[in-house]
Amino acid sequence: EVKRYYMNDGSVKAHCRLGLTATLVREDDLISDLNFLIGPKLYEANWMDLTTQGYLANVQCVEVWCPMTGPFMREYLTASTARMKQLLYVMNPAKLRATEFLVNFHEERGDKIIVFSDLVYSLKMYADMLKKPLIYGETPERERQAILGTFRTSSALKTICISKVGDTSIDLPEANIVIQVSSHFAARRQEAQRLGRILRPKSYTATDGSNRSSFNAFFYTLVSTDTQEMYYSAKRQRYLIDQGYTFKIVTNLCERADKEAKVSGYAFNGPEKDRELLRKLLNSDTEIEKDQRAEDTAIRKNNPDGAALADASVKRTAGSTMSQLSGGAGARYKETGGSSKRHPLFKKRTRR
Repeated sequence: EVKRYYMNDGSVKAHCRLGLTATLVREDDLISDLNFLIGPKLYEANWMDLTTQGYLANVQCVEVWCPMTGPFMREYLTASTARMKQLLYVMNPAKLRATEFLVNFHEERGDKIIVFSDLVYSLKMYADMLKKPLIYGETPERERQAILGTFRTSSALKTICISKVGDTSIDLPEANIVIQVSSHFAARRQEAQRLGRILRPKSYTATDGSNRSSFNAFFYTLVSTDTQEMYYSAKRQRYLIDQGYTFKIVTNLCERADKEAKVSGYAFNGPEKDRELLRKLLNSDTEIEKDQRAEDTAIRKNNPDGAALADASVKRTAGSTMSQLSGGAGARYKETGGSSKRHPLFKKRTRR
């Protein structure tokens, strides 16, 4: 983190500084500060070359277009808050059926699957629909390790649902499928980090150069069409496209999922179930915000250093004076109040 490096830069003296990162990208302007904090970029390994040589898994990136159902689109167009709009395109019934279809398909192949969702409320509903364990900010550490250990070592658990706590610091080399149903708006870095969950080379990854022509991992992004999510998705993909990845657009998977939902009895297999879901979502504003606040609080508790840095970067303006807002209260500038001592040349100016 740039801010963390700012803090360490003044206390650690060194003749040489070396920065290592897999994702040299940020959504703010602080990325430019690295040029004088560390120096210019000297070397960047090409992800496609690493894939060909067998150091990375060969991933097929797929964007699945999920049409919004009529009732959901109607509520989306008239929703008054951005949070409700987000919930509606994340909980799009077509997306729910597509997720269940993909999970069933890849579990039959013996794959290990991670379902990502930033919204905790929707994550719980996806996990309940799939009957799979979930990990989010409030999950106890013991339960978290138990779920991850079972996922790594046992074929009994092939799918887990994870919130944004799984973007980093989780080692799951067995995972080879990511299904992303919700993300943090247009964050390119998060897209690369989630792809990184399945980039570890598999035991069957070829190292003779033939790995380029055969995919052994799949990264699915489910997008509700004709919504703001399509704009966010296009922006998120830019960093990976610059690295050489291509995104395959699939438009007919939802049709297959709808047919399979009726035959196999999916959790949401018809208009009546869709309407019940919509009624539940429209009455869940308070619960959504409660879940998100609890998620953020838990993440901050587990990462106090990051929370302190975030707090330090936020300037509270409520109750501040004009001198504080203008920088007059800082160490460099000192604001002095009225003084009775005045130079004789200026005394006449105050007389009326």
